[in-house]
Amino acid sequence: MRVVLIRFIAVIMLVIPGILACFGFLKMKDSLFIFYSDFGNEAVTPSFDWLTFLLGLVMFAAGVGFIGGWIFFRDRKRNYVATRFKEKRPRPPKPQA
Repeated sequence: MRVVLIRFIAVIMLVIPGILACFGFLKMKDSLFIFYSDFGNEAVTPSFDWLTFLLGLVMFAAGVGFIGGWIFFRDRKRNYVATRFKEKRPRPPKPQA
C-alpha cells in the first residue's frame, strides 16, 4: 500500500507542472487571439494584454522546465544521455616524477 501511495504522489508531482504548462499556453493563446480579433471591431481600440501573456509565458516555461529537468536527470541517472551531458569524473592525480 505504501508503494502505491508513493507512486501516486510521484505521478501527481508530474501532472501538476503539466497542467500548469497547459494553462500557461492557453493564457498566451487567448491573449494573442483577443488582440488579433479586436482588429475587425471598429468600436474598440485593440490593445495587447501584456500581463496575461507574460503570466502565461512564466507558467508555460516553469511547467515545461520542470518536466524537462525531471526527464533529463532521470535519463542521466540511467545513463541514457550523450557523453557530453554525463557527470564529469575527476581526473586521477598526476604521478610524481
